[in-house]
Amino acid sequence: MLTYFRQSLKKSLLTLFLALPLSHFVFGGDLQLPNLGGDSGGLITPSQEYDLGQKWLRIYRAQVPTTSDPFILSYSEQLVRRLARYSDLNDRRLDVLVIENPTLNAFAIPGGVIGIHTGLFRYAQTEEQFSSVVAHELAHLSQRHYARQVEQQKNMAIPTLAGMLAAILIGVTAGADAGIAAVAATNASAAGAQLRFSRQMEQEADRRGMETLVRADMNPYAMSEMFEQMLRATRFQRRPPEFLMSHPVTESRVADSRARAQEFPRRLTPNVLEYELVRARTIIRQERNNKTAIQLFEDELKGTEYSDAAAQYGLVLALIRDNQTDRARQLIDQLRASSPDNLYFVVAEADILTAEKKYPDAIALLQRYRQKYPNHHPLNTRLAEILMLSGDYKLCEEVLNEHVLRRPKDDYVWYLLAEAEGLAGNIFAVHMARAEYFKLNALFDKAEIQLSNALKLVASDDQHTRAKIQQELKEVRQLRKEIQL
Repeated sequence: MLTYFRQSLKKSLLTLFLALPLSHFVFGGDLQLPNLGGDSGGLITPSQEYDLGQKWLRIYRAQVPTTSDPFILSYSEQLVRRLARYSDLNDRRLDVLVIENPTLNAFAIPGGVIGIHTGLFRYAQTEEQFSSVVAHELAHLSQRHYARQVEQQKNMAIPTLAGMLAAILIGVTAGADAGIAAVAATNASAAGAQLRFSRQMEQEADRRGMETLVRADMNPYAMSEMFEQMLRATRFQRRPPEFLMSHPVTESRVADSRARAQEFPRRLTPNVLEYELVRARTIIRQERNNKTAIQLFEDELKGTEYSDAAAQYGLVLALIRDNQTDRARQLIDQLRASSPDNLYFVVAEADILTAEKKYPDAIALLQRYRQKYPNHHPLNTRLAEILMLSGDYKLCEEVLNEHVLRRPKDDYVWYLLAEAEGLAGNIFAVHMARAEYFKLNALFDKAEIQLSNALKLVASDDQHTRAKIQQELKEVRQLRKEIQL
């Protein structure tokens, strides 16, 4: 479905970027563009930034494959919000996107949107290295670099800026080489001015991000360590021009970061098991060959990159995917014995039972822990998926209707709910859930169709429900008009 979304939106998005005035430009993920800093709010106010970010979020979600893995997503959300408490960010209404992309990248979008590529987990060896990238992105938001960059560019010719932005979008959706070729046609002096200004903002984000790490009791040297990882990752690759990279990393930047870290005491902290477990999950998702994944984590049991528990957990996931449930059972029993309340291991055991089609046992296990942790996103999501597989659509519907209230912006939860309602035969609820899913993915024509179909099923004397749907239809039409899709 995501492939279809990308194809259907690509042409209209390019048109949008070329046609809109400067104040309406939104920037794509691989190129983390502006986010205003200081008090330069003349062109764009914080409330306008938030509105812009929410519109961008809908469009981008429809263009790229975001993760449906609840452990990866909830871990990323919790870490971003934890670091935000120690940042200079005043408005902490944050949305976190985790993109299924093996490249090393993260980005910030005005209005509190933080995007993380799953490839970042592969390259960041520790939670603190990973956090240094997140802290850097939070600094872009707190310093409002978007507004500052727009203000700096306000005297640029609109056609030149539009060409730059279209090239950036091409680079995001079609690959960096396509973006480089398109940018070659833009005004060189304007690009040079943009580069100098964006470098200043990168330096500011490095400094503010490191301060966030220190306040969060993390090792300030983690930032220079992460930069070194980035350099190693790109050493044998042809780099795009620095003004097309969201994080232009140079040896001097590494040295500057290391020198700045010397102003603070070095903190030595142990590896965080949860980060290792999430990292193992992302690597399993990126490795398509089951045998290769198994061999990778078998080697890790003898290696040093993962703790024994994390390497064993990764091997369990790989074995489940390869339908080697007997061996996976032996390993998960050991992990559960050592950490009986670790929910990563609990869900892995449920996954083994599910692979063996022992649905009642898997459901009972997850229900037992859900009583202790009723709001836990992975528990609720995996329980709903297994209930759907087992044919218990009624209970699945109940679980998801409760959970969607906790996560109203989670398009995957709405997708599951629509499926469950359909299987349970609740046609009105199917239309309403699908409408929410389509709204979150900027597919407003489809959302309008679903709401219109739902309205036809409402009794004429149920004025409250009819008024509610009519209001939603009005909002969908307004959103479509504003985004011009």
